[in-house]
Formats: sequence, C-alpha cells, structure tokens
Amino acid sequence: MLLKIDHVSKEYGGKQVLKDITLSIEKGSILGLLGPNGAGKTTLLRIITQIIAPDKGSIFFKDNPLNGSYARHIGYLPEERGLYKKMNVGEQLIYLCKLKGMSANESIAAWQKWAERLDIATWKNKNIETLSKGMQQKVQFAACVIHNPDLIILDEPFTGFDPVNAQLLKNEIHTLRSEGKTFILSTHRMESVEEICTDICMLNRAIVIEQGKIEKIKVRYASGLYHVSGKGRLFGVEELFHVIAQTHSTDDRFEATLHLLHPMTSNEFIQILMEQVELTSFYPKMPTMNDIFIKLMMI
Repeated sequence: MLLKIDHVSKEYGGKQVLKDITLSIEKGSILGLLGPNGAGKTTLLRIITQIIAPDKGSIFFKDNPLNGSYARHIGYLPEERGLYKKMNVGEQLIYLCKLKGMSANESIAAWQKWAERLDIATWKNKNIETLSKGMQQKVQFAACVIHNPDLIILDEPFTGFDPVNAQLLKNEIHTLRSEGKTFILSTHRMESVEEICTDICMLNRAIVIEQGKIEKIKVRYASGLYHVSGKGRLFGVEELFHVIAQTHSTDDRFEATLHLLHPMTSNEFIQILMEQVELTSFYPKMPTMNDIFIKLMMI
C-alpha cells in the first residue's frame, strides 16, 4: 500500500470539513477523488501534501508515518496554480528540482527529459507571464512530475486545456502509471474519471460516502437494465422484465433496452428471451460515473 489515510478529521472555526476519513491507495492505481464543492477534497489533498495538519488521525506513506522527508516523493498540481510569473520556464523548473533535493546535473537532465516529452523545449527562455493559460498548465504539470515522485496529486488538472493538450495529459498519466507511479485525481469531469481512474473515493459533507474499484462500484449500482439485439420481436413478461425501448429494421432485426424485475442469473434471463427471439447480443447496461455521482449526491 503506497498511502494509507487512517481516521483523519479536520475542523475550521467549528465547522467539520473532514470527518473520520479512512482510505487506502494501492501503488500503481489512479484514484478519482470526487465530490461537490465544499465536500472536503482540497482539504484532504493539503493534508496529504503536509500543507496543513489533521486535527485527528494519521497518514502513512509506504507503511511509515508521513513526514517532511517524503516531500520529494510527492508531486502536487494544485487547483490554484502557483508559478513564478517573472521567471522563465527553464530556470523555474530547474529551480523547483533543486528545491526537491536534486543536484544541478540531475535537475538539468530532468528539465531536458520533460521539455522533450511535453514539447516545451522552445519555451525555455520565455517568462511564465508571457504564456497562455494552456501553456502555463503544461509547465505546471511538468513542475509536478519533474522530480520523479512516487505519488502524483492532480487537482482539476484539465482546466484551461484544449482537447489536444487534455489528451496529451491523459496519455502522460497512463504512461507514468505504467512506470509505477500512483495518482490522486480530483476533478468534476466524470468523463475523465471513466477514462483514466481505476478507483474512486467520493466525499460529501465531510465524510466518505463511497469508495472502491470503479468496475465493482458500477456493478453495485447497476439498475437491472440490459441491452439486447437479435431477430424477432420481444414482449415483456409480467413480473420478470419490461421492454423499455425497442427498434426494428426492415429485416425484423431489433435492438432493445430491457428492465429486469426479478433477480435471476444471466443464463436464466437469456433462456427466457430465447423463447421469444433469436439473440445476437446481450449485456447489462452499466451506470456511468456521472449517473452514480448524481444519485449519491441526491441522497
């Protein structure tokens, strides 16, 4: 386990911002930290990065209590960006490497690697203030990963990115994960969660309301809807299933959405359907993370 958050709580001015948060993050996973504004996500990230301390609870990094010596092993891209506007890109990234304890030679080598990887080498002598928001975002991401951290924390990383650079960032996340890096991704973009994350932790009103592997969570919240296609015409069976929607082509082929009303195995359901039609496909319609998020926030 790379990171373990153990019964962490935090208050501000008598208001409970985090309450008894317990969470484990496996090495090589990409955790989506989700929740509405004010749920406590940014506070939790600031505790993990040791910007603030919890009132109660502990955090363990590689099975050891988290302390200042682990700063070099964590990269953090905050929602509120923090680049030095008057410094040029090359100086800034090399300077940040040195702050993480890297030697001059290591810092220069890291700059050259990421300048090529993110296609920012030609920006080396440009001041940050002269760059567009999207260009600054790429530099900020480079600053987050240039010291080769084990844990990379990204808070709303796609803000300001056009679709091309957003995809570039997603590709880098997948590449870094293949190199053994672990991510915490805080975002409101559920399509990015679907595309990138392996796990989620959902916060609301200072507490964890759901967490786990995305595939298992989708199964947990599946609503009994199935997509089927084949040849013939389907009719619902009272107390077993309803036909929600059905379309036909000229050769009597169909596609339909069914709602299963009575618990049964997939094989049992298929047998019932094959009494009516010739099946060519059959699979459950899983909810999207957006569906699950909205459902849980409405509780």
